[in-house]
Amino acid sequence: MHAIIKKKDYLFLLTIQLLVNCSSSDSVIDTNRETNDLVELSTIQSGVQAAYPKGSTKSKYGFYAYVPSEYDIANAEKYPLLIHLHGGGARGDSAVNLNDLNSILFDGPPSLIHKNQWNPKHPMIVVSPQSPSIWNAENLHGFITFLIDNLKIDTKRIYMTGFSMGGKGCYDYVSSKGSNSYVAAIVPIAGWGDTSKGNQFTNIPVWAFHGDADKIISYDKSIAMVNAINVENPTIKAKITIYSGIGHDSWSRTYDNTGIGNGNSTYDPFDISIYEWMYSYKKTDL
Repeated sequence: MHAIIKKKDYLFLLTIQLLVNCSSSDSVIDTNRETNDLVELSTIQSGVQAAYPKGSTKSKYGFYAYVPSEYDIANAEKYPLLIHLHGGGARGDSAVNLNDLNSILFDGPPSLIHKNQWNPKHPMIVVSPQSPSIWNAENLHGFITFLIDNLKIDTKRIYMTGFSMGGKGCYDYVSSKGSNSYVAAIVPIAGWGDTSKGNQFTNIPVWAFHGDADKIISYDKSIAMVNAINVENPTIKAKITIYSGIGHDSWSRTYDNTGIGNGNSTYDPFDISIYEWMYSYKKTDL
């Protein structure tokens, strides 16, 4: 189900300006589209990242999904789940244009998997949905429910990360669902959130990343969100790592670990892989 990648410009400035002008209450994705011969995720191949265009499954999103080579549908073992939310440049609708889904593969964990550079200490399922507009918390919650129903997921170890629009998606999901969310921890990068919702993060660890030279989404927005969470005295204090002299793309060095040791010393150090950090938390810990 792999398609040929066609590189496209992200046009960050225009994209983010459009996103800032949008409301996070954008309408829920239409799920009334008729589908035939729906793909069952029980057929997923271990060790392979496969494309599932919108309409090919019962999911509201098109997505890429990867299960580790150890994954065996016949065995009882379940695996952690990492949800990756793309930024504004990868928006698309694979029900309309199948090639839109390829843009997910240019950044973050799906890119590392695609380039055979994915090697976290703890094997996990990685699913990267695609949204045509700003991320909707209800859609995300339903999507994770769909994955739990169809894959062998350790529901105590569900994590979420995303950059730019995807960073906002992480914040918005927890802001909406709070302790009823599925996630055990989140890593929002170069994002922004609703600072009036800090109390929704009381039991959900947060580690934010941002570059202080970001001209698209100011790093002040990440600092403000982390401060809003910490003023509520969460069980685990929210962390923030700031890169000096780095612009909007603060995610590449975070996802591939090349930024370890390079954070501004005024803030929390980047001293451990984000994947290991997330894995250190599970729902029963909090």
